[in-house]
Amino acid sequence: MTQLVNQINDAVKTIKKTTDIVPKIGIILGTGLGRLVNNINIINTISYKDIPHFPVSTVESHEGRLIFGSLSGKSIVCMQGRFHYYEGYGMKEVTFPVRVLKKLGAEILIVSNASGGLNPLFERGDVMLITDHINMLPENPLRGENDETLGPRFLDMMEVYKRDFIKLSEKVALEEKIPIKKGVYVSLQGPCFETPAEYRMLRIIGADAVGMSTVPEVIVARHMGMEVLGISIITDMGLPDILEPVSHEIVIKAAEEAEPKLAKLVTAFVKAL
Repeated sequence: MTQLVNQINDAVKTIKKTTDIVPKIGIILGTGLGRLVNNINIINTISYKDIPHFPVSTVESHEGRLIFGSLSGKSIVCMQGRFHYYEGYGMKEVTFPVRVLKKLGAEILIVSNASGGLNPLFERGDVMLITDHINMLPENPLRGENDETLGPRFLDMMEVYKRDFIKLSEKVALEEKIPIKKGVYVSLQGPCFETPAEYRMLRIIGADAVGMSTVPEVIVARHMGMEVLGISIITDMGLPDILEPVSHEIVIKAAEEAEPKLAKLVTAFVKAL
């Protein structure tokens, strides 16, 4: 076995000392989006610092724990806090928890993030279903030695975000009266927010929202055969001609304001699966 597989097994072995839940769904909560846990029937929790080989989040608003329980009657594991390339972690570290979620039993990944809006038809507080992504990060998490027991050397990226999940999300959003948008998410290295020229460039290449996460986790999830639903909360607008200053505090505040819509949508989606 490769070192990566050994590390995954170490983490899983430790986690299973805390819980005997076999989750079917993994959920990653983004910046300011941690309150979905209020809808979860929590059975067990474990801090990232207590799991071998897990990174520890250094970003404010990321709690840093795995939550096991049920949501809408389905067994789930929820990452309350994620890791970013800009924190100084390598891509293998950023995506390691996703591999652990899969090894624990999760076949579906729901990933959320706070992002800047690029589409002029969007507004602050909108919920966007991710239909596709553009990877502008400086490293791919699959770079280096590939273990065929985890996934293929060359990964097909034709349908990264499952179309049936997008359709189902649209259906439940309509039923729950949650306005939604759809669009392409682009991921950059960060931690700087973008310049007006960069916002303009990203819009030209086809992006509707921009952030600093999600894409690495999604690539690794697909590498391991997981099916993915991605959701962005638009926390600020990156329209270069009417740009306003943005800060981490502004992003968190906007995410928290929009979070009830995300929680309602994810809860209804899981129930409809």
